[in-house]
Amino acid sequence: MNTRIQLPFRSRVVGQLRAGGKPHAGSRPGLSVSSAVLDMPQVPPATWRRTGWVLRWLVASRASVLPLTLFACLFAGLLALPWSVGEATRLVLVTLAVLLAHATNNLLNDHVDYRTGLDRGNYFRALYGTHPLTRGLMSVAAHRLMILLTGSAALLLCVYLGQILGATAYWLAGAGAFFLLFYTYPLKRWAVGELSVFLVWGPLMVGGVYWAVSGDWGAEIMLLSVIYGLGPTVVICAKHADKRTDDARRGVRTLPVVLGAGWSAAVIALLALLQVGLTIAWAFSGQAWTYLVIVGALPALAGCLYRTTRPRPQRRPDDYPSNLWPLWYTVPAFQFARTSGGLLVLGALANGLL
Repeated sequence: MNTRIQLPFRSRVVGQLRAGGKPHAGSRPGLSVSSAVLDMPQVPPATWRRTGWVLRWLVASRASVLPLTLFACLFAGLLALPWSVGEATRLVLVTLAVLLAHATNNLLNDHVDYRTGLDRGNYFRALYGTHPLTRGLMSVAAHRLMILLTGSAALLLCVYLGQILGATAYWLAGAGAFFLLFYTYPLKRWAVGELSVFLVWGPLMVGGVYWAVSGDWGAEIMLLSVIYGLGPTVVICAKHADKRTDDARRGVRTLPVVLGAGWSAAVIALLALLQVGLTIAWAFSGQAWTYLVIVGALPALAGCLYRTTRPRPQRRPDDYPSNLWPLWYTVPAFQFARTSGGLLVLGALANGLL
């Protein structure tokens, strides 16, 4: 098995690799809504200048990672089937609020790391995707305005939902705001950023959305929220493992920095195995057979396990796509999390309908 695993991003480069060819030097995927949502596009200045604000927002907010949040909200909402009209409306509103909050966090993360000097120079984040500030595509003021508008939209939706749902909604929103504001600093730098991601995408997001839709909560929902939360945690652990060396040099003590290379890879593999194993266990113990659809994630799991059993190379292998380097663990981890998340949504839908 070589390094040309199937990647979660759709681009001309990936298509060429699947066809057995090599990417052309300097080739870039075209910028469109689909490429911004499904890809991590490298946007040259000339293309950026011709791009409207919607596409700029999708690129700057890293919309390609938002499906993990969308799947979490859909998973939680489908657990509450059947819906009344009011419940369906609340699901739509809370999903939009959470997606905007996630986008705000991505924007704020890049803004803070740029302003504090972390993302400048040859740092890991500046080498993949498009960082508008590092590449001089946006001014600091324009980027700050984008954060303000996105965050304000999320806040207005939260206030409206709070008026509908009561005080508990404000407590949940406050917990989410805490992680949104303090994830980049200091949580990420204190080796608890990974735990924060698990808590947000698991109990807080899945549990909170389920409560917002149904008004209920229980041990079963807690277990299912834990199962879902493991997927995004696999991704963040993989990302931090990829930039472990850069972070260590700059004093950012993420969990992989603390654990070291070997244990970091082992944690990624363990969390992925745990998500699949717990889902299968739940299918049998709760006689929720539709969740056995998770076996569809086994190929992606195998790709993740294969990558984590081999040390991360110091330099890009010749047959590895240049547009994805220096992402190494992150690529199969993200593919696994998107696959498993989508299958959990499918399992919940089938279970609710049947």
